[in-house]
Amino acid sequence: MPVLVITGTGTEVGKTVTTAAIAAAAVAAGRSVAVLKPAQTGVRPDERGDADEVARLAGPVTTLELARYPEPLAPATAARRAGLPPVRAPEVAEAAGKLAAEHEVVLVEGAGGLLVRFDDAGGTLADVARLLDASVLVVASAGLGTLNTTELTARELRARQLDLLGVVVGSWPNEPDLASRCNLADLPVVAEAPLLGAVPEGVGLLRPAGFRAAAPSWLARPLGGTWDAEEFAVAQAAE
Repeated sequence: MPVLVITGTGTEVGKTVTTAAIAAAAVAAGRSVAVLKPAQTGVRPDERGDADEVARLAGPVTTLELARYPEPLAPATAARRAGLPPVRAPEVAEAAGKLAAEHEVVLVEGAGGLLVRFDDAGGTLADVARLLDASVLVVASAGLGTLNTTELTARELRARQLDLLGVVVGSWPNEPDLASRCNLADLPVVAEAPLLGAVPEGVGLLRPAGFRAAAPSWLARPLGGTWDAEEFAVAQAAE
């Protein structure tokens, strides 16, 4: 996992906290980690961005943000409205490649979903993954509606011949409903890829030390953790 591209099925699905958990697990294993945020939107110059939040939670990681736009919009739209240069996929891939030359793990966190546009030419995170020949992790929501958006994302990745490493539920509810519990079995079916974790709701509010200690328990082995999908599903069904 030298470079892993992390996308979501939409906004507010837990990409940043999931990225932080993966980074924390890698740091705990003694690996050097870099986190690249190609385009940060909806944040003022003096505010903390997603990469900053990953570093706060995960510990000693290198962070790099290529562009920042003040309005909470898709990067292409935000750049155009701000009169600022857009981020382009080749620039993102180049930055990730340089980080990979100096770090054992590079996590590239996208904005929104897989096909959110970086620029008016239509460059996306999928193009970044292709240029890097990198695997993609999809962060999905837990409840009703997630199967459709997850399957659409997975189909697009396969159509582009990109490797889908798996799916992580980015915010597992404290009180999961029937749809959420059923989705534990259905998500890997529609994605045709393994379920690789379930990050508990609200863990971004933990103290960093507590977050770092618990992070491996939310992630499966391919992501550096100890979480087991079958055991988790059995435990949830029993509650």
